[in-house]
Amino acid sequence: MGLVLLCIIWLITFASSYFFVARDWWPHAISASAPYIDHQFHVTFIAMGIVFLAAQIGLGWFVWRYRASANHPVRYSHGNTRLEIIWTALTALLFVGLNLVGSPIWAAERFRSAEAGAVPIEVTAMQFAWYFRYPGRDGKFARTDPKLEDASAGGEAALGVDTSDPAAKDDIVTGRLVVPVNRDIDLSLRAHDVIHSFFIPQMRFKQDAVPGLNIHMHIRPLTIGEYEIACAELCGLGHYKMHGIMQVVSEADYEKWLAAREADKQ
Repeated sequence: MGLVLLCIIWLITFASSYFFVARDWWPHAISASAPYIDHQFHVTFIAMGIVFLAAQIGLGWFVWRYRASANHPVRYSHGNTRLEIIWTALTALLFVGLNLVGSPIWAAERFRSAEAGAVPIEVTAMQFAWYFRYPGRDGKFARTDPKLEDASAGGEAALGVDTSDPAAKDDIVTGRLVVPVNRDIDLSLRAHDVIHSFFIPQMRFKQDAVPGLNIHMHIRPLTIGEYEIACAELCGLGHYKMHGIMQVVSEADYEKWLAAREADKQ
């Protein structure tokens, strides 16, 4: 029985390791920061993979080596304090080390300002939709008022945009994120009700949107195309349908799209 368990444990271990090594499920990257984030994933997979394989191989061997038999009487162990201190210290060192390796790229998207000429976009999450607001040609977002919010109406009304504000004349609110390629996108993340999470797998970008906070981050898409936006935080019964589309277009097409949306407001 011990040999059977050893084979099962090792089979599961090596089969699961293969899927991580093959990485057929890994989405292709389209952002400027993706190579650095993918590198961090590689380092993490290698470090944790070594630990995983060592632990599972050891587990299988112990199951077989100390299987129940007449030649192996039962013995009880109360642990080894020295070993526990060593592997706890090594685990802490590994986790702290991985954090230090990945912190520069994490901080770059959150604490470093977007480049000059970045496209400012306000991203608002509410059960169960994404709204994207552009400031228009004047570069100014109109003020909002919670008393004006009407989620059932959608668009500007859902965000409570004060249409009496002169800056509102060219504000654009859409349900699709349209951005130009090879240009920084300065995102301002907000949530109206509960915590949501703005997730674009191909951008290697995920950030919580928290009620009461205005979280600034920036991204730079490098490949034209359409990419799904998901909510990666359970936010209610309709969480499964809270998704959107990020459409990356050329600079010329972006200007045409922007002009068409502004014309619709006239």
